[in-house]
Amino acid sequence: MARIFEEARKLGWILLKALLRFAFMFINNCVAIPSYCLYLLLLQPLRLMDARAFWHIEGVMFKWMLAMVSSWGWIAGYTVMEWGDDVKPISEEEAMVIVNHQATGDVCTLMMCLQDKGTVVRKMMWLMDHVFKYTNFGLVSLIHGDFFIRQGKAFRDKQLIFLKEHLEQLYLSRDRKWVVLFPEGGFLRKRRDTSQAFARKHDLPHLRHVTLPRLGATQVILQTLGPQQENGALSAGDAGQSVRKAPGLQWVVDITIAYPNARPMDIQTWIFGYRPPSVTHVHYRIYPIKDVPVETELLTDWLYQRFVEKEDLLAHFYETGAFPPPKGQKHAVSKEMTLDPVWLCVIQSLAFASGYMWYSVLQYFYCCFF
Repeated sequence: MARIFEEARKLGWILLKALLRFAFMFINNCVAIPSYCLYLLLLQPLRLMDARAFWHIEGVMFKWMLAMVSSWGWIAGYTVMEWGDDVKPISEEEAMVIVNHQATGDVCTLMMCLQDKGTVVRKMMWLMDHVFKYTNFGLVSLIHGDFFIRQGKAFRDKQLIFLKEHLEQLYLSRDRKWVVLFPEGGFLRKRRDTSQAFARKHDLPHLRHVTLPRLGATQVILQTLGPQQENGALSAGDAGQSVRKAPGLQWVVDITIAYPNARPMDIQTWIFGYRPPSVTHVHYRIYPIKDVPVETELLTDWLYQRFVEKEDLLAHFYETGAFPPPKGQKHAVSKEMTLDPVWLCVIQSLAFASGYMWYSVLQYFYCCFF
């Protein structure tokens, strides 16, 4: 009887905590997202006079928005341990980021672990499924200039054309630095069977912890944002671009996300916090853009090889609890990624203060006209 009572008490506490967290996040969204939109609406004259300054301010606010999302997991004890190459030295240079995709929590994990990487968060562009456009955060991403891609063979060719136009019009004009995509094109649990069937048919590696990546978006990004040639001519894909930031993409950052016990974290866990505190492990590997081919066949092989390496990394992690050391080294070194709680508290306070301010302003004008 005592054991049943104890279990009921624990369950009750979990449910109460989840309810309180949801209430806080709901209110947080209700004040932060409208405030972000209203500030940018107020700053539209600055956009006409100095677009660079406008997008700088927008980027700072966008980083704060992502920091709020990061704080939801942080206060629940969901932290990040980082492995592999140090990406901070290239944080001010242009890079394409490829990430394995297991669940909706992957995006939240990236929002957290990139917070301390210089200006990356405020200058990055995300490629994500078009369904995300209709979530509470979709409007913020739409304003920021992220690209929503629609999956399926019927839409693939048109989506790649739209992606190229989007990159030329928004990535270049808004001083973006990093572009983030999930080449697998969907969650692991949804694509694993079809990926393995495709691999058997075409004599490709059998993968369990990742799926075979898709080429389209990766190739479009490389062709559109690739570096200038040494003679000053633009690389393939930039022929119609009259103004081009030099030198273009300089790196490919390969990120591998591993969850304890191979249990991916979804957005529901991130919001309600019903899972016990855990550490998500993130492995970085950096490739110079000159080592990445653009031709279809060579790029396909190169991209497949990256995901075969991800498979090996994850297999080693799930077996040992750690990523393997780099070649030539005996031990792998990891470090805990930390967020400043004071900074997070200040950002949350600013969001609530802004929400109150805009509510008062709108209420005043409503009373004046009605």
